[in-house]
Amino acid sequence: MFPRLWEERGNFYRRIVSSVKKRGVRGTIFRSLAGIKDAFSRDYEIWIGKNEPDEAALKIQRNEAVNLPYRPLISLIVPVYNTQREMLLSMIASVEAQTYDNWQLCIADGNSDRPYIKEILKGLSERQPRAKIRFLDSNRHISGNSNEALSIAEGEYAAFLDHDDELAPFALYEIVKSLNEDPGADFLYSDEDKISRDGKRRYRPHFKPDWSPDTMLSHNYVCHLSVIRKSVIEEAGGFREGYEGSQDYDLFLRVSRVTDRIRHIPKVLYHWRAHGESAAQSADAKSYAYDSAKKALIDHLKWSGHAASVSAEAPGTYRVRYQVKGSPEVSIIIPANGKTGLLETCVSSILEKTSYPGFRIIIVANGSRDEKTCRYYSRLRKYGRISILSYDQPFDYSSVNNYAASKTGSDYLLFLHADTEIINDDWLTEMLGHAQRKEVAAVGARLYYTNGRLQHAGVILGVDGVANHFHRGLPKNFEGYFNRTVLIQNLSAVTAACLLMRREVFEEVEGFDERYSHAYNDVDLCMKVRAKGYLIIYTPYAQLYHFESLSRGYEDTPEKQRRFEKEIALFKSKWGSVLEKGDPYYNPNLTLERCDFSIRDE
Repeated sequence: MFPRLWEERGNFYRRIVSSVKKRGVRGTIFRSLAGIKDAFSRDYEIWIGKNEPDEAALKIQRNEAVNLPYRPLISLIVPVYNTQREMLLSMIASVEAQTYDNWQLCIADGNSDRPYIKEILKGLSERQPRAKIRFLDSNRHISGNSNEALSIAEGEYAAFLDHDDELAPFALYEIVKSLNEDPGADFLYSDEDKISRDGKRRYRPHFKPDWSPDTMLSHNYVCHLSVIRKSVIEEAGGFREGYEGSQDYDLFLRVSRVTDRIRHIPKVLYHWRAHGESAAQSADAKSYAYDSAKKALIDHLKWSGHAASVSAEAPGTYRVRYQVKGSPEVSIIIPANGKTGLLETCVSSILEKTSYPGFRIIIVANGSRDEKTCRYYSRLRKYGRISILSYDQPFDYSSVNNYAASKTGSDYLLFLHADTEIINDDWLTEMLGHAQRKEVAAVGARLYYTNGRLQHAGVILGVDGVANHFHRGLPKNFEGYFNRTVLIQNLSAVTAACLLMRREVFEEVEGFDERYSHAYNDVDLCMKVRAKGYLIIYTPYAQLYHFESLSRGYEDTPEKQRRFEKEIALFKSKWGSVLEKGDPYYNPNLTLERCDFSIRDE
C-alpha cells in the first residue's frame, strides 16, 4: 500500500550513528537512539513474547470468539495481480488461521498472467466455502481490483489486506472484540510491523497514536490493518481510480468526512511484507504514490473549505500550508525579569526575522529594574508596535501572562519566553495559519537548544509521571520515531515557550491556572482546551532557539523543589484520570520512563 516514513531509508541508522559520533552526543541522545534501535533488535522479539498470545491462548480465543455477543461478518478485501506464489499462499494461510471464524475472503484477480495464480485461487474456492473469487478480464489496477472485491463482499465490515502481506492470527478476534466494546465504531485500525520476505522475522513495529486528523494530513499513519463499515465505504464512494499507490490514503480521508467514529486498537495485527516490489522495503518502489497522495490531500482540503497548499517532504510525508485569512493582529506576550541580554536577543530576532506584519510585542517588566534594563526599555518604547507593562509582583508565570492578555485587545495571543530566538522568518505565518482554524485551540513550535539539539517537538503525557518533551536532545536533523519530530501533528500539549492561541479560546478556559506559578501551567492550559474538544497542533515549520531555564533558573533549592512537587501534585489531582487513561497521541506499548519512543518493557 502507501509508501512512507523514516524507517524506509535503508541507511538511516548508519547516518544517525555517524552524526552522533561526530557531535560527541551523550546521555539523552543515546537513550533516544536506543529507543529507535528497539525496532531492529531483539527487544521487539521479547515484547512479542510478553504481549501476544501463544498457541494455548489462541485456542482459548477460538472458544471465546464463538460466544461473543456481537459477531459481524468481516469481509477481507484482497486485490491480486501476479503475486509471488509463496506470498500468496502465506496471505491465504494467515486468513485461514484466524481465531475469529465469521469472516469472508473476497479476492479479485486482475487477469494475472502467472498460471499458478488461477490454480491456487480455484483450489481455494473449491475447498474453502468462505472464499469468494472474481477473475477479471483485465488488470484494473489496485483501485479497480479492490472495488471488484468489494462488490462481492457480503460482510457488515470490510478489512483490507494486501496480496503479499499477513494477518496476525488474532487480528479479526481483536477487531470484533473492540466492536463488542463499541458497536457503533465505523472505522478501526491497528498497529503494524514489517515481516521479512521469507516470513521468518518481524521487525520495525509502528505503534501508532489514536485518531489524529492533522497527523493524517502529514502521512498515512493509519495504513494497516484498516477495517471499515461497508455502508460507510459505499457512502464515501469506494476506491477511486487515478489515486493508485495512495488509494487507501484517499479512501481513509474521505471516510473521515463521513464518520468520526474511528477507533484505534493498539495491538500489532498486521505484518507488512518487505520485498523488492513492496513499499515496505523501499519508498521508491511506488514513487508515483506521492503524486496520488498530494492529489488526495488537495481534494480533502478543498472539501474542508481551507485555503491551503500541499508539498511533498520526506518520502511519504507531506506539508500542508494554510493561508492566513485577512491580517489579524497577534500580540506577542513576553514576560521579562531583568535579564536584558536574553530579552534583547529575543526582541531583535522578532523584529528582524518575522515576515508576518500584523504583530505587536508586549513586554511584561517583572523584577530587576537596573539602569541597563531601564535604558533598553526606553529604546523599545520608540517602536510603535512595542509596549512595556509593569508587573511589580513576585514572578508567577501564569499570573504575568493572564495580566498581559487582559491588557491587549488582539484576537490572537502568542506567549513567548524571553529566552528564545527566532530562526525562520515565516514562523508566525505558519502558526497563525493553523490557529485560525476553528477546531484548533493552540499551536506550538519546534525549539532547539543553542547547540542545535532538539529541545521541544511536543509533549507526551505520563512520561516521568506527569509530562515531558519527546525526543528531547536529539540532533537537529533527526526525524525521530516514524518522523514524529518533523511532522505537523496533533498532540495533547505543547510548551508555552512559544504558544499561539485565539483570544476567544484563551478566555473560554479562563486563561492560565494561577495555582501553577512555574511548572506545568502550559500543559494544564492545553489540557483545559482539549477537554473542550479543541485540537492542539505542533508544527516543525516554526523554529526557534530556546535557552531553557536561563531566564528563571533551575529547580535547585529546597524551596523551588517543594514548589515543583506541589505543582506536580496539583496537576495529578486535576488530571489524574486522563493520565491513567494514557496519552491518545502516544501509544500504551511505548515506555513512560523516557521520552525516546522505546518499547515498554513491562
